[in-house]
Amino acid sequence: MKTPKLLPWYARKAGVSIERATVLWHKAVREATAQTGWVGNAEYWGEAMNSFLRLLGDERDSFCSPRVTPFVRTQNRIWRLPLTAMEDVFSAFSANWQRHSGTPRRVA
Repeated sequence: MKTPKLLPWYARKAGVSIERATVLWHKAVREATAQTGWVGNAEYWGEAMNSFLRLLGDERDSFCSPRVTPFVRTQNRIWRLPLTAMEDVFSAFSANWQRHSGTPRRVA
């Protein structure tokens, strides 16, 4: 049976080799055949694709790669904190300067 044309894209997106994705596709087709009892109709292909995406997700989750994205975002925010604070101080200083520089002073 032919594989979907987007199978390499799905495989790259999940971080799986194309050969492994092909094996998962054939497993999804067998599951869809067992669940629907039909071959070739829209319900069958929809079930095959749902099974394939579920199997790809399970395969991706079985990898032991750490999820570092939240840590990187937190570190980026911590790194930018002094810069943001300095920006706030300068904008407050500028607003205060603008407010007081326009009014004439009285000499007593």
